[in-house]
Amino acid sequence: MDEKVVKLFSEKNLVFIATIMKDGAPQVSPVWANCEDGYVMVNTAEGRITHKNVLRDPRVAVSVVSKDNPLDMTTIRGTVEELISDYNYKHADRLTQQYMGREHYPFKRNGEKRVILKIKPNKIFVLPELKMSE
Repeated sequence: MDEKVVKLFSEKNLVFIATIMKDGAPQVSPVWANCEDGYVMVNTAEGRITHKNVLRDPRVAVSVVSKDNPLDMTTIRGTVEELISDYNYKHADRLTQQYMGREHYPFKRNGEKRVILKIKPNKIFVLPELKMSE
């Protein structure tokens, strides 16, 4: 995966994931994510619409835009190859450190089960290096 893509996913940049609804309509959710070993790792909770949609159809698209420069972005089309339980909140805690600078995920809910969507990129679009004019 391109160094620029990995950098975007390692910062406090919100990621948007598009999934496919039962009726074929697109659905987009803001999520926390990072890259590991060439995969995009999205953290969500079991039973949420994103989780339900990928159980039925693993095709997704993710987009991340730099919080400092909206022209610094990437979009990835891929496939959820694996659902990994994060019941111990290890991945959620890592993302909490990345996004909030805090040690532990602060939004735990009773009975919530976190899950990681391990996404294999099939097509990666990286915008060339552009800066906004001052």
